[in-house]
Formats: sequence, structure tokens, C-alpha cells
Amino acid sequence: MPASTPEPVDERFLNRELSWLDFNERVLQMGEDASLPLLERVKFCAIFSSNLDEFYQVRVAALHDQVAAGVSRRGPDGRSPGQQLLAIADRVNALVRRQDDLVTRRLLPSLATAGLRVVTWDDLGVEQAKELSAWFEARVFPVLTPLAVDPAHPFPYISNLSLNLAVVVRDPETGERRFARVKVPESLPRFVALPEGGGWVLLEEIIAAKLDTLFVGMEIVEHRAFRVTRNADLSLEDEDAEDLLAAVEMELRRRRFGRAVRLECDERISAELVQLLLTELDLDPEDLSFHRAPLALQGLFQLTSIDRPDLRDEPWVPTTPSRLAEAAEAGRSIFSVVRERDVLVHHPYESFADSVEELIRQASVDPKVLTIKTTLYRTSGDSPIARALIEAAERRKQVVALVELKARFDEEANVTWAKRLEQHGVHVMYGLVGLKTHAKCVLIVREEDDGLRRYVHVGTGNYNSSTARLYEDLGLMSADPVLGADLASLFNHLTGYSREQTYERLLDAPRTLRPRLLELIANEGAHGERGHVRIKMNALADPETVEALYAASAQGARVELVVRSICCLRPGVAGLSDRVTVRSILGRYLEHSRIYRFANGHGTGEPAYWIGSADLMPRNLDRRVEVLLAIDDAAQRERLDRVLEECLAPDVPRWELGADAQWTRVVPDPALHSQRRMHDAVVRANRRAAERP
Repeated sequence: MPASTPEPVDERFLNRELSWLDFNERVLQMGEDASLPLLERVKFCAIFSSNLDEFYQVRVAALHDQVAAGVSRRGPDGRSPGQQLLAIADRVNALVRRQDDLVTRRLLPSLATAGLRVVTWDDLGVEQAKELSAWFEARVFPVLTPLAVDPAHPFPYISNLSLNLAVVVRDPETGERRFARVKVPESLPRFVALPEGGGWVLLEEIIAAKLDTLFVGMEIVEHRAFRVTRNADLSLEDEDAEDLLAAVEMELRRRRFGRAVRLECDERISAELVQLLLTELDLDPEDLSFHRAPLALQGLFQLTSIDRPDLRDEPWVPTTPSRLAEAAEAGRSIFSVVRERDVLVHHPYESFADSVEELIRQASVDPKVLTIKTTLYRTSGDSPIARALIEAAERRKQVVALVELKARFDEEANVTWAKRLEQHGVHVMYGLVGLKTHAKCVLIVREEDDGLRRYVHVGTGNYNSSTARLYEDLGLMSADPVLGADLASLFNHLTGYSREQTYERLLDAPRTLRPRLLELIANEGAHGERGHVRIKMNALADPETVEALYAASAQGARVELVVRSICCLRPGVAGLSDRVTVRSILGRYLEHSRIYRFANGHGTGEPAYWIGSADLMPRNLDRRVEVLLAIDDAAQRERLDRVLEECLAPDVPRWELGADAQWTRVVPDPALHSQRRMHDAVVRANRRAAERP
């Protein structure tokens, strides 16, 4: 990577990539938090590593591509791609050292104290070593393929995210030294259980101890673990793809051959081996990180599944919304409930399975339902919703699924479901050219005694059963004719050939969402000190929106932002953002819902509330199909206010972003976490409703 000349940085905007690393540092801090149950800390440590892998595969890979192409255009913060790469390398190395310290000095010793020992080969007793040797010969040795490098054997291809042993062997007769690579099998458990609950030993430790069986008669001079991360983003333009499904499948096959962007090595590795790997992978020293702890620590997820309730958060069982529970007990359909009054559901405090999945399941078997249309951005492997769509199609209903094939890192699952849905008669569409479809919508048309009626669901989260148990999200189920007409127009626009529609209750990207949000922010600024903006979102990185929030603050409006990950706005700067506050909340659930509240939103002093799938990012506002839904019902607005109030309460644990661009953790009382309070409030509310006569 070429040297980057220092340039002044625009202090008005925080760097997007460094802000994301700030977020991942907050994840790491959760792992460092001794007040959390031990296996929850292990989980956050694994999430930190998994996040970092994705960051390098996409964001760092894109910066490498810009440098390789000679792109020197600076971002909003004034940094060039090369400068960003250097800053990222410094920051990542510091974070990796912290993670290594966390794992080796705190988590592993604490696990051992709790009876969950991770040991080395040298720690094994004679009988344990004998049993593991037999297991190695039966299960591991047959699938290993040592690849040597010599004039007849070029340097082997190192696949993305694979764990490997770099081995140097010496011929005792000739003294000749050779490099070889041994890939650690991905089909076997990373942590290998010892007999009779004796703990675990890492798979690569076992392989390293048995290298003499792979290189018979050779002297093992050195062996060290290493790992390579490659560019894994799809380089696909819809305009170039006559058959998008086939094009995505081809790109998925190419993904494993992407350019290397990162090398991770055991810190004990020799300089000779490091130089060989850097040269063969065409990487610079800035792309290298050394590790004292084992590599690929997302493997710790395996340990988090251990049956030790005493080392975990107490389980919070999702409650079923009282009106839906009462209807189920009375044998009434979910349609009868929604027809009476909208149902706003807050996941995972309220069950996704008993609400959204049940709505679609009932629609699939209800003889009165004629049509089901839905967007699918991220699906689970065994998706109840996808299975319900198949059953509906087999019952001769018209079923349309708009599957986003380019949902990053879910492309393969979505391709599989798209094929399966088509095979069973579902009309599968892939959205609009050049735009990812990120909106979360369902439209159901049902024939009733008084004519056709539309039932809808609009949410902030994916139709994914697995993440719905871990992600905090909101969704509205409604039979409102106006909203039904909006959704019908939206699906016609997405699946057919029609001009862009005008909607009554929806804002849509990339058409109306950006200008309307900017208008709403400006309106709060025009109200001066009576102006008030509250937004809960995942990320804020859109420069135009940041400028609008600065302007509103300068006019006296109060701006309160709850941002889970990236925030490029700098709050609390005199004369720029005096009245802006930014906080971030992490907990057992991933905060994922987006709520927009504008105190004077309708120009008459009446607030405006919106929920939906869009963050304030250029990609969401300009390059995706997104939907925000206006919430007009007073009771639903109260619920949204309750969520915002809990997140913004002065006594909840959170991180606060300062004018110095530093995040500060504030933990008045861990027991007062906003997620615990939301859980308790939802349980109480549904219990009270169920107890009403």
C-alpha cells in the first residue's frame, strides 16, 4: 500500500470505518464486562471476531480496491483511501491486543475455574493423549492434505477465512528446508471434547502435535497458525445480468478467489515465514496482525452452547400479545383480531412466531385468502415463512416473493430458497434494476363477506426466525384500507411495470424518503427551541442528513439520537451541534428497530412518528428500496414513546459520544438496562390485558 501524505481532516464528520471500529470496540467491552455471565462474555468476544471478519471482507476490501485503482477521492472526513487503511490497521492491532488479553488472561482462566477447561496438547495426561491420537488417526488424518511448496508445487491457494498451519520441514539427509501448508478441516469441531468431561483441546493443537504422521521422516522445524481474509463482496451489476439468479450463483463461486486483504498469524511465527506469506499473498505489513490468543475466535460460539444455565443470562421467554393469545384460545383467526384494531408487536419481547409467522401460516391455509405477497431480504435456513409460502402456492393461492439475492452473506441461502419457491409454484421476483430491496412488507388479500380486504405487515426487521429471537424490532399488522392500498401499489411497482406511486402512509426510498426526512428535520429547526428530533437507528453516515441535523441544532432544536453502530456526526460542538446528543445501547439483544419522531412533524404542533427498515446511510436513502411507515394511532405512538424514553433515560447503561469523538461508557446500574425494563414492561402489559374481564 503506498504511503499516504498527511492531510487535514474535516472535524465536522467522523470517519465511517473508524466509527464502525468504535462500535466493535463496544462489543469487545461487553466481553470485558465482569458483571455479565461468563458465557455471555464469551459470546461477545466471538461476535467481535465475526464482525471484524465481515468488516475486512467488505469495507477494507473496498478501500484496497480504491487504492489499487488509483482512486484518491477523499471521504466526507477528508481522509483518502490509503489514509483510512493506515488508520484502520493501527486501530485493529490495538483492539486485537485487547481481545487477546481478554481471552488468555480472563475468559479462559474463568472458564477453567468454572470447570470448563481449554487445554493444550502438553497439558494432556498419557491416557488422554493416547485416546486423542486414536481419534486423530480415525477422524482427522484421512481428511488432511499437506501441500508442500517446491519447484514442482507452487504456493497453494489459501481459501477465505480458513485456519491453516504454516509448517517448515527439514530433510535430515540433505538439510533442505521446505514450506508446507496444512488446512485445518472445517468439517470437524474446533474445540475437541476430551473424554469424560475433561475439557477441550483445539483441533489445530492436535494436528500440530501429529505433524510427524504427515511429514514422515522429516524434521519439523516450525509450525504456526495463520489465517487469510479475502474480498468477499459481490461485484455484480444488475444491468450486466440477463439472468440475475445465475449471475449471483457465479459470483458466489468466485467469492472464494477474491483478493487477500488481511493476514493473521500466531505471534510466535518467524520473520521468515511472515515474509513468505506476505509476499505470496501480495499483502503489505499494514495488512498483518499478530495474535497471542488462538486465531478465529468466532469459534468460541461452540462453547456458548454448553448446557450451563448458571453461566448465562436468565432466559426471557417471549410473550404472545394478549389479543392474539385470547383469539387463539377462543379459536378465532388472527385476521379477526387485526380487523378489529391494528397490532403493534415488539420483538423479541413479543413472539415473532406467534404473530408474524402465525399471520403468514394462517394465510397459507385459509381458504378465503387469495393472494400473499412478501419481501424476503434475509431468511433462516429452515424458514417457517418460506415453507408457508410454498404451502400457499400448493393450495393454488397467488403467492409472490420478492427475494433479494444480493443480501450480503445471505446470497447463498436466498438463492436456495428462490429456487425452491419457484419449484413449488411461487412467483419469485428479484426487485428493481440497480436497487436492493430492503423493505420488510407483507400483503395478504382475503375474500370476506363485505368484499376483498387487505391485511398487511410492515416491520423494521427481517422475516428470519433465527434473528427474530435475537434482534430487537418492531412490526405493525393492520387491515387499514389506506395502508393496504399503499402496499398494493408498492408491490405493483416492484414486480410490474408502473410509474412510481404516491403513498398516503409510506415514505419510500430512493424517491420520497430522503427529501421528506430532510424536510421534517428542517421543520424542527424552524421551530427553534420548541423543535425536537428523536431518532433510534442502526447507523448515521449520510453527510446531507448530518448537515441537516447540525442546522436544526444551530437553530435551537433539540436532537436526541440513539445509534447502535456507525455515527459520523460529532455531537456537543459549540456553535455546531450544541443541542445534539448521541448514545449507543448494547445488550443481550441487538438493537435493530428504527424509530423516527419529529415533535412538530405535521406543521400543526402534532408529532410525526415513523418506523421502518431505513437507516440514515447513503445506501439506504439512495440505492435501496426502503419503506418507512407513518404511525398515527395514539396508543401505538405511546408505545413508541416508551421505547424511546427507555433508551434515553438518564439511568440506563449506555455509551455516550462526546465532542472529542470518543465514546464513554456510562453504567449507573446494570440492573436498569433498557432491554430489561422493556421486557418487564411488555410482560406486565400483556399480563394486565389478559387479566381484564
